[in-house]
Amino acid sequence: MLRHVIAPVRFFSQVPNEIIRHPRLSANAVRLLLWQLSLPQGADQPLWETAERARIGKRSFTLAKRQLVAEGYVFEWKSQDEGGQWSTTQMVSNVCLTAEEAVAARAGLPVVVPPTDVFPTVGEPKARSVGRSQDNTGAKTDHPPTRRVAEVALRSAEVTPGQVPAALVERGAQALAALSHTERRLRLTGSDVRALAPLAGEWLLRGATLRDLRDDLTAGLPERVHSAAGLLRDRLLRKMPEVPSFADQEPVTCAAPRAADMRECQGEHTQPRLFTPVAGERLCPACRQDRAEAAQDASGAIQATLRGAAAVRAVLRGGGVAG
Repeated sequence: MLRHVIAPVRFFSQVPNEIIRHPRLSANAVRLLLWQLSLPQGADQPLWETAERARIGKRSFTLAKRQLVAEGYVFEWKSQDEGGQWSTTQMVSNVCLTAEEAVAARAGLPVVVPPTDVFPTVGEPKARSVGRSQDNTGAKTDHPPTRRVAEVALRSAEVTPGQVPAALVERGAQALAALSHTERRLRLTGSDVRALAPLAGEWLLRGATLRDLRDDLTAGLPERVHSAAGLLRDRLLRKMPEVPSFADQEPVTCAAPRAADMRECQGEHTQPRLFTPVAGERLCPACRQDRAEAAQDASGAIQATLRGAAAVRAVLRGGGVAG
C-alpha cells in the first residue's frame, strides 16, 4: 500500500490514532468527535448542531452519541438555575476518560491519562490534554447519559460493599430493562426496575459484567413465571458474587461497552428496543414474528381470492357453452 502525504501547515487538528482506529466507534461517531475536537477553543456548538452540519441523521446521531458516551469521550451534566430553567453542559475529550476524570477536567484540574496499549501509538508517551467543555443553555436530552464507572468504583477507597454509586444503579436499571424487553417471561414494570436496580448495581460493583448478570438471571427459567420481580430478586440475592479482594481489583482502561453486541430494532416501537442479533437480523424477535403472521394472513387472503376468481371463470364458461 502506497501513501502520499503532505503535512498541512495550517487549518489542521491533531487527533490520537486511538480515535481513528477505534474498533467500536462507528464512522458517524468518529466524525462527530473529530468535528467537535477541530472546533476552536471557546466555540459553543452542541453535539446536535454538529450532527446537522455534518449531515448525520437523527437516528445515526443518537447511536453515535451513545457510543461516544459509553466509551468515555462525551459527558453531560444537567443543572437548574434559580428560575427553574434546565441547562445541559456537554464535554468532549480526545482521550477516554472515566467519570471521576471527567469531573476533574470540568473543574479545571489537571488530568493525566496513561497511554494505552490497545492501539498502536506514535512517539513517546506524554501527558495528554483533555478536550473542551461547552455550555448549551436550554438544550434538551431525552435520556440520561450512561457512564463507564464500574472500574472507578472498584478502585475508589471510599466505596464499600452495600454502598452502590448512583451511576452503577443506573446501569443496573438499564440492564434489567433490556432483559425485560428481550425475555417475555421476565417482564418488569418501571417500579420493579427501580426496586431491583440497586441489587443489579451491587453485582457490577463486585466485578460482574452485564453478560454475567444476564446469564445468571435467565439460566434455567421455568416455562411459566408467576412473579418476574420476585424471581429476579431471589436470584440477585442468592447468586450475588463475592466481594473481590484487593489483589483482584486490577485497573481497567477503556473496557469494551457491555452492549456492544446488541442492535436497535428497526421496527416500529414507542421507545427504542435493543436486541442481540444472531445472523445479522435488523428486527427483534417480536417484530419478526408479527411480520411472519401478517405475511401468512396475506397469503391466505390471496389464495381465497384466486379460488373465487377461478370459480367465477368456471361459471362464465359454463354459461357460454349453454347459450
